[in-house]
Amino acid sequence: MKRIITILLLVLLAAGVLVAESVWVVPIEGDIEPSKVVFIRRGIQEAEEAGVGTIIFEINTFGGRVDSALQIATLIGSVTEAETIAYIPASAEGLGVSWSAGALISFASSRIYMAPGTSIGAAAPVFQTAEGMEMAPEKSVSAVRTQLAALAEKNGYPVGVALAMVDDDVILQEVSVDGELKLVTDDELPALKRQAESEGLELIEGPVISDEDKLLTLTAGQMARYGISSGSANSVEDLAEQLGFRSEDIGFQSYDAFDQLVVFITSAATVSLLVLVGLVALYMEITSPGFGVPGTVAILAFAIVFLGSALMGYFDSLELILLLVGIALLAVEIFVIPGFGAAGISGIVLMAAALILSQQDFIVPEAPWQREIMLQNAGAVGIAFLGSFVFFGLLLLIVPRTSFFNRLVLGPAAPERNVAAGLTIADEKIDSLVGKEGEAITELRPSGTARIAGSRRSVQTRGEFLPAGTPLIVIEAQGYRVVVKEQTA
Repeated sequence: MKRIITILLLVLLAAGVLVAESVWVVPIEGDIEPSKVVFIRRGIQEAEEAGVGTIIFEINTFGGRVDSALQIATLIGSVTEAETIAYIPASAEGLGVSWSAGALISFASSRIYMAPGTSIGAAAPVFQTAEGMEMAPEKSVSAVRTQLAALAEKNGYPVGVALAMVDDDVILQEVSVDGELKLVTDDELPALKRQAESEGLELIEGPVISDEDKLLTLTAGQMARYGISSGSANSVEDLAEQLGFRSEDIGFQSYDAFDQLVVFITSAATVSLLVLVGLVALYMEITSPGFGVPGTVAILAFAIVFLGSALMGYFDSLELILLLVGIALLAVEIFVIPGFGAAGISGIVLMAAALILSQQDFIVPEAPWQREIMLQNAGAVGIAFLGSFVFFGLLLLIVPRTSFFNRLVLGPAAPERNVAAGLTIADEKIDSLVGKEGEAITELRPSGTARIAGSRRSVQTRGEFLPAGTPLIVIEAQGYRVVVKEQTA
């Protein structure tokens, strides 16, 4: 029995060693966006749960959203049970670069390896203007500069290199201290000279690598020359072999159905479409009796928007409260308060605010890049609101005669039967009402009751909401439908 237990323990120990010595590769490709945060968070969690000893982040990107890059850098920096390695590949399908947000992510890793022919740098935040891409204001540059410098300091990279990648005012120069090449800023050079002199070291100044008005970008050869990267590798397999692993020890994270779903439901196009569908369905539900299909569609559309927000880590109870209060105010405006005023406008503003906040991880923007993100989100939500109004208006104009539409909005009551004549009102000459004048007895939303030519009738407008007492004129009468509009002087 003891022998069996000993064998089992050895097997388990061997298995644990194999797991601890395995490598997990997490690809970071394309634009850095919120869905990437979900993907990378899942990759890190899976690696840590499996006890993987080394996580390689295969970075191939021109950059992306600053907030997403900062989140990813924080995720990588929080890994304590495994070594984190940034690798910039040079595959035929890839870009061979780790620029902007990619540089920030690379410096968050404990070591950097690069394939020959690749480059890294140009990490300053930029924003889109009418004239093209421009450097972000100093406040944004300062925030990213500080974060990148902190990551460089934590992981043993030259802080001056990090600063020069973000700030085009930083001058970076090559120096040789007793044959060891270094890159230092013009602010660091005097102190290095004094140190070399006091220690009797030979210091030789070399060329300026990055001058003013130029962001630093380094090739794989330069990164290795100055000792910033840990080496060069032609592929992930080559890198794993250099680290002492076998090819069978490498595990690759790939986009599964869940990741594809996250990418789809969090994309700007999908979010805008869901908001538009949700708003149109909400308008239909508010103008229809009871609770039906439009209300269900609205709930599902907004639920998917907030689900994507929750997956990205943006969701908070504040957004849900704002949305519910906004819907309540809109309903009060329509059903309780005549006309359209403060309550309705406030409801729309609160709903828009809820949807905007659901797409970002901050409430009040403090940095210019945060303001840019908020403006982008506000623009997308604003277009969705405008589109929903236009779509709903077209719906009222184009399909008011369909049976499907009549089930969605308030329609005229069922026809009354003339028992003596054996006929219904619809059998009478209802088209003779066209041109007749009358007055709204109830509010028309867009349907209600009016007195037309001395008779009480169920009527509807072509989408306008009219208060009780509004003078009316019949513009269409067919079948059971009597369509009116406000009579103007």
